[in-house]
Amino acid sequence: MTQDGSDTTISVQKVSFLGKLRSWFFTGLLVTAPVLLTLYITWLVVDVLDSQVVNLLPASWHEFSVLNVPIFGQIPGFGLLIGVIIITLIGAVAAGFLGRWIIKLGEKVLNKMPVVRSIYSAFKQILETVLASQSDAFRDVVLVQYPREGLWVIGFVTGVTKGEVQDSIPITTVNVFVPTTPNPTSGFLLFCPKDDLIYLKMTVEQALKLVVSGGIVTPETVPAKA
Repeated sequence: MTQDGSDTTISVQKVSFLGKLRSWFFTGLLVTAPVLLTLYITWLVVDVLDSQVVNLLPASWHEFSVLNVPIFGQIPGFGLLIGVIIITLIGAVAAGFLGRWIIKLGEKVLNKMPVVRSIYSAFKQILETVLASQSDAFRDVVLVQYPREGLWVIGFVTGVTKGEVQDSIPITTVNVFVPTTPNPTSGFLLFCPKDDLIYLKMTVEQALKLVVSGGIVTPETVPAKA
């Protein structure tokens, strides 16, 4: 009964036991699925790398054991560790005079192969661009109107447009990679005027989560500074 004399009835909707079970199941699925998928993918990557590294080692090494436990192929991650050590040693050798000479000789051989030289050149340029400390590739997250005005997509600025492409465009543009959902490794390369982009404060990792999840995982809004 309210102060004005009207009668109000509060209806409480009871949740059935099956409804609770269904809610608990989806809650448990939401909690465990990301963890299980992460563990599975990590284990798969480690297992593949372990098997590949072990196959590259001499056969006599396969019998090496500690406390009667074979090291190679039995201890997960050991092959990966060996691979990291080998890559590091190669990098140390490549930094010296002899290493640079061997690399130049190898590149000369590869550049004489019609198909191989194109693949090698493309991968080398991509890795040098991404791994370079002074590179701005994939550091800025932007919004760009695509595929038509009024529709917005997430994009990553990969650098300033250069070469023949920029020479053919009357205005200065930047390279924007627009990833697809749920596979962000594929997408579209757009050459956009900088004034047409909206730069976001979210990190690249947050933007990738947003793209991969199809908009389900939305990063929190960064409050504006007073």
